[in-house]
Amino acid sequence: MKLLLASNSPRRKELLIQLGYQFEIVKIDVDESYPEDLKPNQIAEYVSEKKAKAFDVNPNEVLLTSDTIVALDQKILLKPKNEAEAFEMIKNLSGKTHQVYTAFTIKTADSEISKTSKTDVEFSEISDEEINFYIKNYKPFDKAGSYGIQEWLGMAKIKNISGSFYSVMGFPVDLVYEELKKMNCFPENF
Repeated sequence: MKLLLASNSPRRKELLIQLGYQFEIVKIDVDESYPEDLKPNQIAEYVSEKKAKAFDVNPNEVLLTSDTIVALDQKILLKPKNEAEAFEMIKNLSGKTHQVYTAFTIKTADSEISKTSKTDVEFSEISDEEINFYIKNYKPFDKAGSYGIQEWLGMAKIKNISGSFYSVMGFPVDLVYEELKKMNCFPENF
């Protein structure tokens, strides 16, 4: 089976490579909006499925799409548009627990499955100086919630996580691997 990854995320690419898969990157341009009545735990899966539905899969191909959202008190924190927005998001996450929902969809010519992984992430208090340092040095503008768990802010300020570390990175690799196996899609040289 030929694996197709529909993602621009360098983290998803890296994790799939580390899992041992060879794949081709495909581009899917789709409006990532969602109905306002969806709950935070439903949004990532809705968007992931929307991406999959927009792509025609040939026999012997497996398409993998994904989406991640960050929610604090049921409010969605998307990718920040600028430094001020990133600062505000991180300031709001400081000293609190938030949720990260990462969904993926695996689609073949005759089947489709989607799953969502939920992880609770607790930050210790983050000072304004620490927020500014992080934004200046790591430029988290391509990350939902304005941070990467694998970067300085995650290393220095995450107090506790309950769930999948990799899901917070943007890809619940354990769940993805189990579903790909069911479709007879295995890592290289397996």
